Amino acid sequence: MFFQIESGSGVPIFEQICRQVKYAIAQGSFKPGDLLPSVRELAGTLAVNANTIARSYRELQREGIVISVRGTGMEITKEAKTICVKERKRLAQENLTSVLAEAQASELSESEVRNWMDREIRRLWK
Repeated sequence: MFFQIESGSGVPIFEQICRQVKYAIAQGSFKPGDLLPSVRELAGTLAVNANTIARSYRELQREGIVISVRGTGMEITKEAKTICVKERKRLAQENLTSVLAEAQASELSESEVRNWMDREIRRLWK
């Protein structure tokens, strides 16, 4: 997995790492039993403070996505994919709701929005 940090995004670095791990799990890039890179390894790779990586891992652990295995590292749980897919769906729904609210506030007609969405669905699901 290749992590990317966008320092100017306004999203805290620890949250960017959490999101990327969750996305990778939802996509199937990480599977149950896989190990995340060690805190030191990832901190060195990203040139980020190790405490930031540790905070990300603690949050993922709190959410039941990873578990600490003594002497081994942070391991993806059996439940992780279900948790991460559910979160991705929730985020997609929130984003869609936000876009539709913006379209309505911009006084786009319902038919304009439906036409745009139909075009995008055809383009993305071809």
